[in-house]
Amino acid sequence: MSGVATNADSVKVVLAQLNPLVGDVAGNLAMCIEAIHRARDEQRAQLVVLPEMILCGYPPEDLLLHAGLQRRVSRALDTLRTETADIAVIVGYPEYVDGHIYNAACVLSGGERIAEYRKWLLPNYQVFDEKRYFTPGDAPTLFTLGGVTFGLTICEDVWEPPPAAAAAEAGAECLIAINGSPYSEGAQQRREHVVRERATAHQLPVLYTNMVGGQDELVFDGGSFVMAGDGDIVGRAAPFEVTDLLVNVQRDDDGRISVGADSIAPLLAREDSIYRALVCGTQDYVRKNGFPGIILGLSGGIDSALTMAIAVDALGADAVHAVMMPYHYTSDMSREDAALQAQRMGVTYDVISIAPMVEATLGQLAPLFEGLQEDTTEENIQSRSRGVLLMALSNKTGRMLLTTGNKSEMAVGYATLYGDMAGGFAPLKDCSKLTVFALARHRNSLTPEAPPIPQRVIDRPPSAELRPDQEDTDSLPPYEILDAILAAFVERDLSVDDICDLGFDRDTVVRVLSMVRRNEYKRRQAPPGVRVSRRAFGRDWRYPITSGYVFPEDV
Repeated sequence: MSGVATNADSVKVVLAQLNPLVGDVAGNLAMCIEAIHRARDEQRAQLVVLPEMILCGYPPEDLLLHAGLQRRVSRALDTLRTETADIAVIVGYPEYVDGHIYNAACVLSGGERIAEYRKWLLPNYQVFDEKRYFTPGDAPTLFTLGGVTFGLTICEDVWEPPPAAAAAEAGAECLIAINGSPYSEGAQQRREHVVRERATAHQLPVLYTNMVGGQDELVFDGGSFVMAGDGDIVGRAAPFEVTDLLVNVQRDDDGRISVGADSIAPLLAREDSIYRALVCGTQDYVRKNGFPGIILGLSGGIDSALTMAIAVDALGADAVHAVMMPYHYTSDMSREDAALQAQRMGVTYDVISIAPMVEATLGQLAPLFEGLQEDTTEENIQSRSRGVLLMALSNKTGRMLLTTGNKSEMAVGYATLYGDMAGGFAPLKDCSKLTVFALARHRNSLTPEAPPIPQRVIDRPPSAELRPDQEDTDSLPPYEILDAILAAFVERDLSVDDICDLGFDRDTVVRVLSMVRRNEYKRRQAPPGVRVSRRAFGRDWRYPITSGYVFPEDV
């Protein structure tokens, strides 16, 4: 246990909710130093708590294995020590010792490293694969500041009892948890529930710091909070924002440690939290990868309408270029609604007919197609013609192409490879069709005086408009049924029998699950997209492409 001198039995703490860039050690260091100066000079704090792995960003994946990263982190820590003359700092970083890598945190004060902690519990499920890289720690770490004894934990360590129990047994009076905890629907409520179990089990307050920002398909939502020993939330930082939460930790007259904070941000409603996650993930993917803006195809349907609203909210109208690409089957309603939304949102808008491309392609293929019936091949040529135009604009302008498909379509393969799947990022990739409708209504409710998505787009039956009078339900079950079956299979791993027991028709269940299995090859070639559910197609979906598995399972 190490000590730092301050006013007796009282500590002012800043939980710094920051947005790092993976691999940018110099940039992340500068961000940390700015947070330290802000906490010390403006908020008069004695301790600033930075998130998990903040120096290299999270998750760094195989960058951890690169010798250059180790050297950069080491230099950053040396620099950070020089910034701690009048304040203590807790910083998360990868620690390299004797051929091992630890997910670590250290306490810096007075230019010295006064305490070190190594994460005990290494998650290896869903989007996490920490056992691939890290060696677990096995000992509690305590330090004293202002007469208060703090115990350190890192993220997963609060999800199971042993690390917190070890810290409490060693004499901790307040727990600090630094985190890189990604967003999924309901994540904040789950975090607070688990931390409440740790706090009330030992009657210890908990200071919980989380990072914010998008990293590939993950989004970190912040929501840093302060919990009293009785489980009450006494402070919470605003979600999806770079911000500080100022916390007062002091000893009461009865000798127990109490905590308070300067604000308690409210929990977000479902649609609001998902929408903010999509905006945050899209904004950071585009900006952190250095694109000047985006291109997207605006069809007049709900998926592209919602995608464009997200893009404008994330990047601004000037950074968005929408293109309507009609063909013979494109309805007047679609043309009118696409133009209306583009006008309402103030984006650059162009119309390019695909008819010459489609007809030229079909003409070239006519000798080879002679005697063959028309099928989805001709529909896919329309979609791929659009993909060629959009990718050409992307190449020429340097803007990234956003795809507009949703999770329901990606699950069953209702999408065209090298057509509407072409692009660099898919904001709606983890949103079911029903969620898309809910988010569209939510977005309109944010600006009811000028709703960006025309009401007809929300009200009309969904259609790909690749043949006359086409509707999605020509090929798929109603989305109320399809989405429920997909959620049961994809997010809960239920079998055919299990899903039928929920009240669904067996033939429909087998058909849907078989479509999911057959289209794994498409999903492997899809762009990344924002993860918002408990299980998205991406890091936490690892089904084989080549598989003899069939549905139902008892055949």
